[in-house]
Amino acid sequence: MEWIRDLLFSESVAQTVIIYAFVIAVGVALGKVKVYNISLGITFVLFAGIAIGHFGFRINHEVLDFAKDFGLILFVFAVGLQLGPGFFSSFRQGGLTLNLLATSVVLLGVITVIVLHFVTGISMPVMVGIMSGAVTNTPGLGAAQQAVKEVTAGTQGTGATDIGLGYAVAYPFGVLGIIITMLIIRRLTGTNLSEEMQQFDRMKNPEENLPEKVSITISNAAVTGKKIVELKHLMHNETVISRILHQGEISSAHSNSVLHDGDIALFVAQKGDIPALITDFGKRSDIDLSGQPGKLMSKQVLVTRTAVSGKTLESLQLRTRFGVNITRVYRSGIELVATPRLRLQMGDKITIVGEEASIDNVAQVLGDSLRRLNEPNLFPIFIGIMLGALLGSIPILIGGMPTPVKLGLAGGPLIIAILLSKFGYKLSLTSYTTPSANLMLREIGIVLFLASVGIKAGEKFIPTLASGDGFVWMAYGAVITLVPIIIVGLFTKIVLKRNFFEVCGLLAGSMTDPPALAFANSIAQSEAPAVAYATVYPLVMFLRIVAAQLLVMLFA
Repeated sequence: MEWIRDLLFSESVAQTVIIYAFVIAVGVALGKVKVYNISLGITFVLFAGIAIGHFGFRINHEVLDFAKDFGLILFVFAVGLQLGPGFFSSFRQGGLTLNLLATSVVLLGVITVIVLHFVTGISMPVMVGIMSGAVTNTPGLGAAQQAVKEVTAGTQGTGATDIGLGYAVAYPFGVLGIIITMLIIRRLTGTNLSEEMQQFDRMKNPEENLPEKVSITISNAAVTGKKIVELKHLMHNETVISRILHQGEISSAHSNSVLHDGDIALFVAQKGDIPALITDFGKRSDIDLSGQPGKLMSKQVLVTRTAVSGKTLESLQLRTRFGVNITRVYRSGIELVATPRLRLQMGDKITIVGEEASIDNVAQVLGDSLRRLNEPNLFPIFIGIMLGALLGSIPILIGGMPTPVKLGLAGGPLIIAILLSKFGYKLSLTSYTTPSANLMLREIGIVLFLASVGIKAGEKFIPTLASGDGFVWMAYGAVITLVPIIIVGLFTKIVLKRNFFEVCGLLAGSMTDPPALAFANSIAQSEAPAVAYATVYPLVMFLRIVAAQLLVMLFA
């Protein structure tokens, strides 16, 4: 069995593949085990790697570094592609306040790290590693390791390994600490979950903004004899006239349709606008045109034509051409208001209200082809990765700092991915990936990164714990986790009186922690916290990466 020993302990391609596959498989399997309904998920890959490293399995360091860095790039780039489309629009939906609160969490965490550094005397690379684990931010760990390489270039320093050790010992409580904070805030504020859910639904979908149908008998002299296009000033918030009953015959309405005295018109409008429409056009009719032949329906249509991507709803003139009403647009899990100036993007799911035949015509214009979405767009992805690596390598000179700051292999690809997903249509680059493909890229990237970090840190992990330093680092990590989110969480709930599920999503996003988001979603019994999470995640991810680098550059 000598060949097995040679295979597992001699550096080779086969040995590298076997060790990575084993670490990832074991880590993913154990990560699904729940204790009190909490699991570490794929993060357990890190601990599987530490175990393998501790028992003497080694991988060529150059290969290890490549797998770690490339995995990090795949992860952050996929995250940017997923969240980028909703990043800018989120600021129009109260996102500015949420992002300011999330920024406060980051700044309080940085201040806590600096205080602990000077009080305890622990080196800043180790403190940044502890911080990255305490806030469950893997890209920040990668950025800090990149910064340590820059600072210690040409030396034999082990700062990068120490960062990995600090991350590994602080991470478990980083996950638990966020969940514990959510429970503390709920208890201290006496939050009733069912009431909070009802409040959240009213906040995101006000009853007066819900689309409703009403049949109106035309009797106002100011509108009779005029074309619909001439009456747009009376129809606010994308109100549409779907059909008209004229002299016993029902016909579909279009922009040049003329309203006559005694006609009955079917309006589709926001509930809050209906009283004004009745006043301006006539009186409510007892005849319900929606129950007549050609019944209106609501259907979701996918945007899958590249020719449509990047165009505004106004420029497509869907209402004028087909007599339909666009009520909502869903993008990357975020619901957007279908304003005339909203630019459509590949993968958008839009809700259309109108006649079946009209909706079918709109579907032909927009594409509505799942097969088209399932086709991979590899060219934009690798162009984006290349540009991201270039951007991340640009040195940024900041006065007073010994070395230039770089966005690194975590920050550069993230920014390019966000920009590509938002503005790629201007360069005819379709960056859309299906949720499953995006998730696959993310998961492969993160497990490669975690396995690499774990294997490299495994050599010194147990000695660190045995010496007692590891338990002390865990305590410092707990302080870094709890202090910022308890302060900001209580302020947001008590002073700003924000919804509890918004607070949960804010805290999970501020710590870039998917397990905490999953816990919040489970207690909400919905995806409510994910809205706040997605709103703050891109900015926080960027801030975490920059903060980790700055701490290393300034204090290492």
